[in-house]
Amino acid sequence: MQTQLAPEFQGTPDGAEAEAILRKCVHCGFCLATCPTYQLLGDELDSPRGRIYLMKQVLEGATPTRATQLHLDRCLTCRNCETTCPSGVEYGKLVDIGRKIVDDKVARPAIERGVRWALKEGLPSPLFSPAMKMGQAVRGLLPESLRAKVPARENPGAWPTREHARKVLLLAGCVQPAMMPGINSATARVLDAIGIQTVVAPDAGCCGAVKFHLNDQDGGKAEMRANIDAWWPQVQSGAVEAIVMNASGCGVTVKEYGHHLQHDPQYADKAARVSALTRDLSELLPEIAPALQGKLRRVPQGVVAFHPPCTLQHGQQLRGGVEQHLRALGFDIRLTLCESHLCCGSAGTYSVLQADLSHQLLERKIGHLAALEPVVITSANIGCITHLQSGTATPVRHWVQVLDEALA
Repeated sequence: MQTQLAPEFQGTPDGAEAEAILRKCVHCGFCLATCPTYQLLGDELDSPRGRIYLMKQVLEGATPTRATQLHLDRCLTCRNCETTCPSGVEYGKLVDIGRKIVDDKVARPAIERGVRWALKEGLPSPLFSPAMKMGQAVRGLLPESLRAKVPARENPGAWPTREHARKVLLLAGCVQPAMMPGINSATARVLDAIGIQTVVAPDAGCCGAVKFHLNDQDGGKAEMRANIDAWWPQVQSGAVEAIVMNASGCGVTVKEYGHHLQHDPQYADKAARVSALTRDLSELLPEIAPALQGKLRRVPQGVVAFHPPCTLQHGQQLRGGVEQHLRALGFDIRLTLCESHLCCGSAGTYSVLQADLSHQLLERKIGHLAALEPVVITSANIGCITHLQSGTATPVRHWVQVLDEALA
């Protein structure tokens, strides 16, 4: 796609990156078939190709409008289009640039600004945990729409205390310890069972994705730098062999620290090293599964449905690993027969900011999962898990929790 950048973007890092991405697009339209919002709305401006045209116009000097902003807001950033694209267009990076430029030029209504501010400041805040506990205490009294966002309290179980020579860092996350602490402790127990110790750096917090994708990119990058500082002593000394993510949304972000901080002279090299060390928990399954052969005592009897998050299958390009290795351990794990590649509608804060579209995608996904008649639904991201649970009575868990319970 031929592009002539407006003078204000020429010679800038964002302008150069956007132009390189735009020039890869050949207008083929393959992305339309796998875009969830295009499937729901049928409007090309709510497809990757349409949004690319909008961003191209803005980069070439056209004045964006609220309509431009809305079409970009409706994008889930699921990056399904990247998996589909034969030309390698890095749409996710382009839409980050496009949203930043449009938000700088188009003022949002006060209520909209307030909601976005509350999300980006509230979710990563230390106050989130006590607020969640309060919500769980009165969960039965909450309106149904709000109750769906507040999971019931769970007992996370004991954190293993054995020392091992092999160690990995685990990012606890910002909302996960308050909403579903059992995911982190299950991760630690499963890794302990194969001789790997899980270490959490207390000063590491939100991965930066919440603020970054709500167009507070400076705030998001500040959280990225804080995590690098928290991890760096153990990374630099070689005390840990990997930085493990059990939330695929965090994993895709941390794997891109090197990209986000490439122009920061103090952090560029450190960020690249942290990204190189980062592994989604599923990437350890080729080692976990053989080591646990014959040790499982409580494998679920029945179908275990697996919903692969977009951040896993499209963002990190990791597909098939969870199913392959859990199947080898005796789980009857299955993907939906239809649309397993499509987003469930969670998409970070999307379920709050675009509630109607999110709910339509949720109903569609739950329908496909229900057709499997599963005894449990599993996923690999806290956002997907809580969103799916809001639409079904079938238990929804992280796959590592189901593996941990089978090991007990």
